Amino acid sequence: MHPLDPLFKKNREWSENTHRRDPEFFRTLSRQQAPEYLWIGCSDSRVPANEICGLLPGEIFVHRNVANIVVHSDLNCLSVMQYAVDVLRVKHIIIVGHYGCGGVRATIEGKKFGLIDNWLRHVQDVMSKHTEHLTCIRDDSARVDRLCELNVITQVINAAQTTVVQNAWERGQELAVHGWVYGLTDGLVRHLGISVSSAAELAAAMKTPWEKSTAKLMNP
Repeated sequence: MHPLDPLFKKNREWSENTHRRDPEFFRTLSRQQAPEYLWIGCSDSRVPANEICGLLPGEIFVHRNVANIVVHSDLNCLSVMQYAVDVLRVKHIIIVGHYGCGGVRATIEGKKFGLIDNWLRHVQDVMSKHTEHLTCIRDDSARVDRLCELNVITQVINAAQTTVVQNAWERGQELAVHGWVYGLTDGLVRHLGISVSSAAELAAAMKTPWEKSTAKLMNP
C-alpha cells in the first residue's frame, strides 16, 4: 500500500458524495471561477479558508504563506492579488492571521530555524515597532496573540499600499481590504477593526493607534 493511498480514497469519497448531493456541481465549477473574496492567510494546516468560512470550492480565492505576510517584494503574493483583483474582480481581500501562530511565536522567542528566519524578519519589524506595547503584556501566550493581531493589521496596510489595490481604487473598482484573526481553540474569526476601501480610509488607518484596538467576534 502506498502511503498516499488514503488520500486518493478520501478524494474519491468526497467526489462521490459531492456529486450525489449536486450532480451538476463539478460541471458548473469547471466552467467558471467567480469568487468575491481573496483570502491571504497563514500556511498553517489548521487554518483552511473554505471550511472556516463555510464556502464551497470556487467561492474564495486563496493565497497562503508563513505568518500571512504581504510585502511589496513578494511577487508570488502580488501576482495572486493582481489576478484576483484585475481578472477575477474580487470585492474583498481578507488578511487572516491566527492565534498561536508558530511564525509569530518564533519571532517573539528569538528562535532560529534557518532560511525562514529571513522571511520572519517582516514579523520582527512589526514587533520592533510595537515593543513598548508588547512588553506590557506579561502573559507569554497573550503577548504572542497580540503580535498576531498587530501583524495582521500591518499586512492590511501593506496590501492596501500595493499598486494592485491603489490602481483598482483609482479606476473606481469596488475593493476593500480587511483584517481578521482566527481562533484555533473555538473555530471563530474575529474582526480586528480595520477595513479600508479607499485612499482616504488607508490614510486614516495609518494614523490609528492600533495598540488600543480590540478584536470583535464575527460570530458572537
